[in-house]
Amino acid sequence: MAALLRLASTHQASEIVEALVLAAHYREEVAPELAARWRSIANEIGDALDHLPTPTHLEQP
Repeated sequence: MAALLRLASTHQASEIVEALVLAAHYREEVAPELAARWRSIANEIGDALDHLPTPTHLEQP
């Protein structure tokens, strides 16, 4: 399955990845399966970001 995620910048996507990893860390003991799934999603988004072309200019915040 594929999904289209529309964000203003790659910075927002990296914040989502960071939030998923942090949330997974705090849910590890209570819900390890959910934590693993969140880490998997974070890794998939991170891998997709790694395949984007390098920007040729700096984005304005």
